[in-house]
Amino acid sequence: MKTWLPFATLLFTSLVVTGPVAAQPYPVRPVRMLIGFPPGGGTDIVGRIVAQKLSENLGQQIVPENRGGATGMVAAELAARAAPDGYTIMMAHISAMSILPWLYPKMAYDTAKDFAPITLAAIGPNLLVVHPSLPVKNTKELIALAKARPGQLHYASPGSGSVQHLSGELFKLQAKVDMVHVPYKGSGQSIVDLIAGHVQLNFDAVPVVIGHARQGRRRALAVTSEKRSALLPDIPTVSEAGVPGFDMGTWWGLVAPAAVNKDVVAKLYAESIKVLKQPDVRDRLANVGAEPGGNTPEQFGAFIRSESVKYARIVKDANIKID
Repeated sequence: MKTWLPFATLLFTSLVVTGPVAAQPYPVRPVRMLIGFPPGGGTDIVGRIVAQKLSENLGQQIVPENRGGATGMVAAELAARAAPDGYTIMMAHISAMSILPWLYPKMAYDTAKDFAPITLAAIGPNLLVVHPSLPVKNTKELIALAKARPGQLHYASPGSGSVQHLSGELFKLQAKVDMVHVPYKGSGQSIVDLIAGHVQLNFDAVPVVIGHARQGRRRALAVTSEKRSALLPDIPTVSEAGVPGFDMGTWWGLVAPAAVNKDVVAKLYAESIKVLKQPDVRDRLANVGAEPGGNTPEQFGAFIRSESVKYARIVKDANIKID
């Protein structure tokens, strides 16, 4: 008994002090990154670029998980309900965070209360593109054609309530044209139908459409941002091309469940900033028309709120309804 008790005490003390939970810093296992759209869309492209490098920095695999549906709402609901242990994060998209709350009277999450912002990952304009068979070479010609054929041109979007949907509706309002919205379940499906000529145009994120435009499968007419894209300096803005004041874009950023430990948020923020400063990451994002982010969690939270105010006004002014 005299020999056994000291050994038991020593063993217990060792377990308490050096047990795996106490000794190993976050993360100790793979982290899933929810992506609210199918493969091939802008959120998927940006998410996988960030996930690859963040895995290297954290020493644990960041596993992208595509959970498409309801323009990002499905993934956002999952992220909001996930255990706040740092092992579920989301590559948030403008639609789920700042647009959908103004289109759905009841939602299963509150963007202001259910998420802990980490950092803005990337931001960029959308690109107005048309099928090559459409007899237009610029935005003014597109507007003239749409006015000559009211209700006959169809524009695609990756889902009702997406920023692409709102871009089309704002374009209709400001250019005073009548076009028909055709929502899809992600950009991948809308791209296929646009290439096939089943729809005539869309306003998709540059990462999604730039390759097809370069290959001649779609004709790029204008960027939707206030300023021209550094990647596409020869393509005018929609505003320059005849719709003054038009300014729409897409952004992506990392968030976690609201109750996650602040130290975990700080760790993810610090490592994400390192990722977004890497020259190869910046080059990969620039090659698909996206500008790296990298603001603080507090700044990102304020940005989400300001975007929410902006799109609430657009939804109201354009009288946008869910199809």
